[in-house]
Formats: sequence, C-alpha cells, structure tokens
Amino acid sequence: MTVKEYNTAVDDFADNIYRFVLKHLKNVDATKDVVQDTFAKVWVKHKNISAQKVKSYLFTTAYNTLIDVLRKEKYNEDIEQLDKHFNQRATKNIDLQEILHSALNQLPEIQKTVILLRDYEGYDYAEIGKITHLKESQVKVYIFRARKKLKQILVSVEAVLEV
Repeated sequence: MTVKEYNTAVDDFADNIYRFVLKHLKNVDATKDVVQDTFAKVWVKHKNISAQKVKSYLFTTAYNTLIDVLRKEKYNEDIEQLDKHFNQRATKNIDLQEILHSALNQLPEIQKTVILLRDYEGYDYAEIGKITHLKESQVKVYIFRARKKLKQILVSVEAVLEV
C-alpha cells in the first residue's frame, strides 16, 4: 500500500473505527488512543498490506488492540453492578437510542462485537470471522444469541415503559 492509499484509508475508515471502539470502551480518550494505535500499527506494516484489504486489516487491528485494552483494564464487578442497577431504573423519557445502547452494553463482549460489526458496520459473516478470529459458524451463533438476548431485553424495556 502506498502512502497515498494509506492516507485515503485513514480518511475513509477512521470514523467507523472510532465508533466501533467507542461503543465498547465508552471512554473518548481511551478510544482515541486505540484508534491512534491501530493506525500506527498499520503504518508500520503498510508496505505489506494491499489497498483492497486495508479495511479488514484496520478493523482486525482495532479489534485486537481493543481486546488488549479491555484485558488490561479488567472492568471490576462493582462497575458492572452499578451499570445493571442504572439500566434497570425505569424512566418515561428515555429515547430509543439510549435503550438500544443500554441493551448492547448488557451483552457479553464477543456478542456485542459481532453485532456491531454486522449490523452497524455491515460486514458479512466471513469478514467478521477474520476480524474476530472466529469460524463463520461461530459468528452466526454469536449473532443469533445476541439478537435473541437483545429481543428479550428490549421487550422487557417496552413492558416497563408502557406501565
């Protein structure tokens, strides 16, 4: 990949990678660090990457960097319990996007990742498998389970809001 192609990739995919990572970390500064690390890692290997595969390579690198950050931080259970408590509070004035984000945050990380890649970024099952190092059949299973769980969560939220 040439310098010009690299710069084009930065322009084309930086926002998508930023949104993808931000949905996981929920921290703007940490997200910016992951995105910057991703592009730095890609720059180091830019001569060995074809321009046609740069999008997958960028998302794979971002995903791996994100996993490294999550492993280092090891969110403690107290924060998760506070999140669950906050998410369970019924509020009449919650907008749909907040409800959806709350539901996504209740999913296990791998399910959240495959749902974001499939439904938000538009990747097919094979591409998601490459990014997450899963078999295509595993990706399909995780997406099925995530959608089933999201449906349960959203139906329960709907019942609470109608009361």
